Amino acid sequence: MALPPHATWLERLSHVGIRALTLLVMGYLILPILVILPLSFTSGELLVYPLPAWSLRWYREFTTGPLWTQSTWNSFVLAVVTTVVATTVGLLAAFGLQGLRSRLKPVLFGLLALPLIIPPVMVAVALFYYYARLGLVGTFGGLVLAHTVLARPFVVITIAAPLQGFDQNLPRAAASLGASPLQTFRMVTLPLILPGVLSGAVFAFVTSFDELLVILFVGSPEQR
Repeated sequence: MALPPHATWLERLSHVGIRALTLLVMGYLILPILVILPLSFTSGELLVYPLPAWSLRWYREFTTGPLWTQSTWNSFVLAVVTTVVATTVGLLAAFGLQGLRSRLKPVLFGLLALPLIIPPVMVAVALFYYYARLGLVGTFGGLVLAHTVLARPFVVITIAAPLQGFDQNLPRAAASLGASPLQTFRMVTLPLILPGVLSGAVFAFVTSFDELLVILFVGSPEQR
């Protein structure tokens, strides 16, 4: 955001300081990735500098080794199913919260966002003991439910944002013209909140595809 021409020197200094701080934070977050990336071209077994030699060994292993290709396929299938379930559940939860007129609304929203606050290892341990009682350890359905718990908050938050400014008169107008609830949702509501739904789906997919810790606790060797 550009400063107005009549801005004082203090405002200009503050603006420059904020930009500099933003660049430092971005550099701090991106630098580890830039350091790790060259290590993927090592020919050795350990991630150390200097590199023994430059090689495409690990890229070749990833694209041709059955262990890696099967693991990638497992992750992709699990992420797709989790995305569908988490987006559906998150959409319903966001609509439920949006229509709720109660003082408990912030409390319920906080409960839905708890997986974002609790460390993943605690969630994994709790799920392991809970799944052990239900016989869900090592099952695909158990993994989908576990990843849905972790991905659902992202969906709820991204869909709740466009719902805050949603004009409730639009679905009422559609209903008054004879549209059914399903037609109203499909033709009026969904197109208006579609960016939030798609963003939530992307977050859900990335969360599931990137999650490893929960799999180690509640997955089986076949779900590597």
